[in-house]
Amino acid sequence: MSQHKPIITKGVDWVIIWLYAIICCIGLVCIFSVEFKGNDQFFQSLFAFKKNYSKQMMFFCFSIVLAIFILLTDSKFFTATPNILYIIGILLMSATFVFGKNVSGSRSWIPLGFMNLQPVETCKIFTALALSKYLAQPGTDFTKTRSHAIAAGICFLPIVFSLLQNETGLALVYFAFLLPMYREGLPAGYLILGASLGVLLVVTLLVPTTQLLIAIAIIAAACIFFLWRKIKRNRNLLVIIISVWGISALFAGVAVPFLFRSVFQKYQADRIFSMVGRDNPFIEADPNTVSIEDAAANKKKKDDKENYNVKQSKIAIGSGGFAGKGFLKGTQTQGDFVPEQHTDFIFTSLGENFGFIGTTILMLLYMAFLLRVIVIAERQRSTFSRVYAYSVAGLMFFHIAVNICMTIGLAPVIGITLPLMSYGGSSLLTFTILIFILVKLDSDRQMVLR
Repeated sequence: MSQHKPIITKGVDWVIIWLYAIICCIGLVCIFSVEFKGNDQFFQSLFAFKKNYSKQMMFFCFSIVLAIFILLTDSKFFTATPNILYIIGILLMSATFVFGKNVSGSRSWIPLGFMNLQPVETCKIFTALALSKYLAQPGTDFTKTRSHAIAAGICFLPIVFSLLQNETGLALVYFAFLLPMYREGLPAGYLILGASLGVLLVVTLLVPTTQLLIAIAIIAAACIFFLWRKIKRNRNLLVIIISVWGISALFAGVAVPFLFRSVFQKYQADRIFSMVGRDNPFIEADPNTVSIEDAAANKKKKDDKENYNVKQSKIAIGSGGFAGKGFLKGTQTQGDFVPEQHTDFIFTSLGENFGFIGTTILMLLYMAFLLRVIVIAERQRSTFSRVYAYSVAGLMFFHIAVNICMTIGLAPVIGITLPLMSYGGSSLLTFTILIFILVKLDSDRQMVLR
């Protein structure tokens, strides 16, 4: 009598599931090391669900149940409902303005009793599905500007709601959808333009605006002078130079000041400028400052406050050395010196307890996970599944890169979690759903899904 595999395991990529489980377990260990004290009763605190590590264990168990449910779902459900789910996601984000709970200055949470739901997190799933649905439609010609604009609009709408909810960090995450769009044929010119504006933004942080505008004008004039003979033969070259000059001047002189005055919160702008050693030039001077000594004292206090998290994070990671201090032996971790260590700064716990070896192992696990997602993406027969897989890869990479750079002082602190590691039901459930929808689509990769 022949034996048949259960439906739930048919075609499932176990490599991605094992990597998911291992990273989640490492996250649980790190959260446990942050909160567990020597005088705590382990089993009593674990099942009381009052500690963050016990709550995270509950979220992890629920995630397993949810993963099984996704694997039992017909793949066609995910191709048939993206537009409806996307609308639901936007409505949930809108609902935060009415039913939302204010957490750390952000009104982006909906209280559900046993946990707080953050729609801007879950909307990443719906956006990935909606983008995949649009790009997989037979009538979509992604070589045309109109298609580029529609795809960008699908990703841009959640960004608007995120900014209105003071969730600037999560708004930036949606730029990760550029990866699947580029894979499907987005012209490289868009990425070059974006990268150029990114470089100009960094330069704007380093150089006063007036001096930068003068420098841009000089560079444009120099280009016209040295290329005058070519310009006389081809007037389009002059149009290109003037256009580049105009865009650069508007970006540095208008867009960047607007960004730091009206989009970023003051503390976020201050953190960004403190990284490059400058005061925020887009705020008015403190009228209470009456002397140079007072100004210097105020600046020092402000810098200490803004950089405290990062300083303590770097101290914790650095103190771990090569092999770490050992599990539950980290002085920074056990002493609660790093704020938000169980969420945004969970990487510091791993660095202090397990040192360079532990952080390297985690980075290798993340690298293996991302590479596996790319392998899964490239073996899909369906455009829908391929776009969705690259969306997962882009979101994961963005979160990993920005979060780790935050903890070691290479990026401003903008409140982005470390995937599958940071404490939080919304974050863990969101990444679980993202990953297991991909696993389900991959298990049915012989089907051409639209």
